[in-house]
Amino acid sequence: MFDWLATVARWLERYVLELPLYFAAPAMILIGALDSSLLSLPEINDYLVVGRCIKDHSAVFYFPLFAATGSVLGCHLLYTIMRRGGQAVLRKRFSLESIKKVERAYARFGFLAIAVPAVLPPPLPFKIFVATAGTLEYPRWKFLLTVMVARSLRYYVEGVLAVFYGRRVLLFFKDNGLVIISIVATLLLIGLIVYLLINRRKRAQPVPDGTENDDARD
Repeated sequence: MFDWLATVARWLERYVLELPLYFAAPAMILIGALDSSLLSLPEINDYLVVGRCIKDHSAVFYFPLFAATGSVLGCHLLYTIMRRGGQAVLRKRFSLESIKKVERAYARFGFLAIAVPAVLPPPLPFKIFVATAGTLEYPRWKFLLTVMVARSLRYYVEGVLAVFYGRRVLLFFKDNGLVIISIVATLLLIGLIVYLLINRRKRAQPVPDGTENDDARD
């Protein structure tokens, strides 16, 4: 059923890997943007990043950034479309049950609702989180920053692992998807708890007497 996707993926991988950097970079950004918005090319960005880093180890320093940039542009396009179209467009594409689950995730976890699926590889769904962010009018700058950081983390980790382990890294992600999801979600949750505790402690600290009038005396 999806043989054509595999054929397209192999063609794109071979073509982009053979391109010089000044062509490969914009091609990678374009592929990432299309995959994250209007089209669906499962795992093609991961294959391209891994393949390029295997072929040229120095590409690990910059090539994942092209994939992340393209993904952010595509997510922004989908976010904008859904923000203007609202719930009517969202319900045409996704089931009501799935939408409600994602909405509850945003209400409970905030930016983690987009960060976790953005950093994890397929088969975890991602576009529904992007689309829901648009319909909920999630802050645009926070949405874009979260996707950029999460996607960069994902592709850089894949690139580094590809340098040491080759294509086996993709098989590892497929075979251990649930383990990866659990580990990443736990780490992000711990980070959020630490962040909240630090902010609460700062707000609880009393302001020393006389600090408010220092500027006036100067």
